[in-house]
Amino acid sequence: MPKNEAPDTCQPANEIPLKSYGIIDRDMSIEDLDLTAEEIRRLGFSVLDVGFTAEQIESARSDFSNAHASYVKHHGLEKLRDCDEHNTIRMPMAGNPLPFRNLALNSKLLSLVERLIKGQFILNQQNGIINPANKEYNQGKWHRDVPYQHFVTSTPLAINALYCVDDFTLENGSTWVLPASHKEANYPSERYIKAHAQQLHAKAGQYVVLDCMLFHSGGSNHSTGVRRAVNHVYTIPFFKQQIRLAGNIDDSGLSDEHSRILGLNGFEPQSIDAYLESRSGK
Repeated sequence: MPKNEAPDTCQPANEIPLKSYGIIDRDMSIEDLDLTAEEIRRLGFSVLDVGFTAEQIESARSDFSNAHASYVKHHGLEKLRDCDEHNTIRMPMAGNPLPFRNLALNSKLLSLVERLIKGQFILNQQNGIINPANKEYNQGKWHRDVPYQHFVTSTPLAINALYCVDDFTLENGSTWVLPASHKEANYPSERYIKAHAQQLHAKAGQYVVLDCMLFHSGGSNHSTGVRRAVNHVYTIPFFKQQIRLAGNIDDSGLSDEHSRILGLNGFEPQSIDAYLESRSGK
């Protein structure tokens, strides 16, 4: 073999090739959050672990149970059943501000959202979700978290972060996803769904994070207990909040940045003069 010539050997079997050619632009994954963001951009989903302790995870379970009991007591179970809302807690931070605010404003989660939504974003909604055992529920159908929309964008407009109160398992109906379906406008055929749907695994204390345009569905819960989660949807500020947070939650102790993310200062001007006043000094 001539001097300095590399041996003619092939790559070991089943080893993922990493060399490339003809590449001009590429993504760089330096931190773990960079890889998570890339997975969401390309596949539409990922699982985020922010490092909650066992004590914090158990506390979140207790907070959820208390919030649900208070919610049912306040609104009445019969009324909630009549409007198919008995497995949902709307805006739980209104009833128990600190723990549910902490879930929405977790620094690692917000850092991930910053990597995905370009520019400013707000919390559009926070909802507690209960998947009951051996019963149908309203999230057990394929949908987008920006429903009734059939368009795609080059960058995310809305991100869904589902905090797992309990483990998400195959038995208790963990979330189903259609990988990369946020890149196609139309809902796919049943044959395609059967061929490509994927069910996720996640531990209590983790977040299942999706591009909101990804088609997903809750699974059937065949366990003996409920599966619970707290859903957060972060959007560009042009999206109206599902329920206005300002005036409905305790905003004491919030930083200016967290107030902005919760949309507490983002009201539309009520007049031209008010709009011009909001622009003064800019």
